[in-house]
Amino acid sequence: MTKRSNHYEAAFENYLRQHRVAYVAVDEQRRSLIGNSLIGKGSLKNLDFIVSPSDSVSLPVDIKGRRFPSGQRHKQYWRNWSTWDDLESLARWQDKLGSCALLVFAFHVVGQRSPVEPARLFEFRDRSYAFLAVRVADYIQFARPLSARWQTVSMPNRLFRQAAFPFDAILGAQPEAHLLGTNQ
Repeated sequence: MTKRSNHYEAAFENYLRQHRVAYVAVDEQRRSLIGNSLIGKGSLKNLDFIVSPSDSVSLPVDIKGRRFPSGQRHKQYWRNWSTWDDLESLARWQDKLGSCALLVFAFHVVGQRSPVEPARLFEFRDRSYAFLAVRVADYIQFARPLSARWQTVSMPNRLFRQAAFPFDAILGAQPEAHLLGTNQ
């Protein structure tokens, strides 16, 4: 089950429900045990959701909640960090499930600027959210180290903005086309 106390995941789940998108919220409290792990731990971090925007597509999704902008004194836009463990685990889930895995950045919009046009903002519990997706393969390809200590990485803002797309773009009639990059 998703963390109901995590407002980013709760907002995304409500978004899916309002758009009548089939999904499964995954229990994140335990790691899945696997054999021959590439990450050397013998386990995978569980993803947050399996989302099925159509009968032919089921997507492994991990939610990354961020403020837009972040920072109190110095406003930082497009913060998109993740851990290597999250990325490696999501890539393995992609291989196991045979479908495109997505990092969905749930931006809590707290300023005047937004990462999406106003019509794409989602209101939940008196907050505005923007949901941007990035294919995990694209993110891994362009990720750069952020903190060795915390094993975090980030995409350069310019590349993130090129790779990210509004999550609702895959809710249309042909989500497969967008996931393969033919709608861009």
